[in-house]
Amino acid sequence: MDITRRFVRVTAERGAFVEFDFAIGWPELSVELVLPRAAFEEFCARNAVTFLEPKPDEPTPQDDEET
Repeated sequence: MDITRRFVRVTAERGAFVEFDFAIGWPELSVELVLPRAAFEEFCARNAVTFLEPKPDEPTPQDDEET
């Protein structure tokens, strides 16, 4: 396990907020977070994250905005 690796999977975008899963070391073990877009972008930059693709059984973030 490499705890220097950080992962983000965007799960939804709702107005000014981004919902996402954040993981350290193992992409399979994550926490769900919600941040305003500007804070999300700063969070990702500070953590030098690797973005993961949406899970196959989840809608894409753009699909969530349409509901």
